[in-house]
Amino acid sequence: MGSSPVYDLQDDGAHEVESGYVSGNSSQADLPEIYFTKPHLAFLNRQLQHLQPQEILQWCITSLPSLYQETAFGLTGLTTVDMLSKMNLRRPQMVDLLFFDTLHHFPETHRLIERVRDRYPLLNLHIYKPADTTTAEEFAQKHGGRLWETNDELYDWLAKVEPAQRAYKELQVGAVLTGRRRSQGGKRGDIDVIEVDEAGLVKVNPFANWSFKQVNEYIKANDVPYNELLDQGYKSVGDWHSTKPVKEGEDERAGRWQGQQKTECGIHNPRSKFAQFLKEQEMKKQQEALQQALKTEQGAVDEALEIAA
Repeated sequence: MGSSPVYDLQDDGAHEVESGYVSGNSSQADLPEIYFTKPHLAFLNRQLQHLQPQEILQWCITSLPSLYQETAFGLTGLTTVDMLSKMNLRRPQMVDLLFFDTLHHFPETHRLIERVRDRYPLLNLHIYKPADTTTAEEFAQKHGGRLWETNDELYDWLAKVEPAQRAYKELQVGAVLTGRRRSQGGKRGDIDVIEVDEAGLVKVNPFANWSFKQVNEYIKANDVPYNELLDQGYKSVGDWHSTKPVKEGEDERAGRWQGQQKTECGIHNPRSKFAQFLKEQEMKKQQEALQQALKTEQGAVDEALEIAA
């Protein structure tokens, strides 16, 4: 995806374009796939702020190449799927789905996916799992049991962030639709409609202005399939080990990661955070390896001294 597509308004005059204009047929090799100047991005957010989700989705389809939808099949993601289905899009305008299967989703979530596929047969779903594992048992054998408790950041990287980055690279994703809303609180409380991450991925939050009530009413009015756990007190559903029902009056994401200072699963956190984390993990491994080598060497020395004595 290259560098971030948000640029300052600077022109060094070095570009040469055959016709005097840049177009999709231009031979200019370094033309980015998607880019915004900072003033343009701010302008778009001001304009899109006042549009309905359907209008924002239509803008995305006509404006953003390599567009995908990320979803864990929550209510907002399902609303997005239904709205897109009613636009009667044709290839290549149809928006494919990305689902990051952590191997720890509820059985109800997997059943929902099959119901969604039945309801929307034209849907093209890409499922990405943790590298080299296909079951929770394999994940535990490879990385240790209950990793979300012993090393939460490593779990997020292995189960969510790495699969997401692999998907972006393999599918050449340029932009994604998300289900984030300001009403969900936490770090989502002040999100813009359009954001750009450190690697240049454009993230669009078409429902930034909607409340849980609005989304839920749409689901019911349009008979959209939803997770049966919502009828059991859940409002936001993620992995089984970090999701609980919420009480009356609590925020909809209050059931996620209870008792932790955490409001995001990882894929919406800055990539630099995980780059630093991985660097620290590698340094820790190297230190442990060095300590083990020194310990082994000392043991050999002690054994040699005992023999000599």
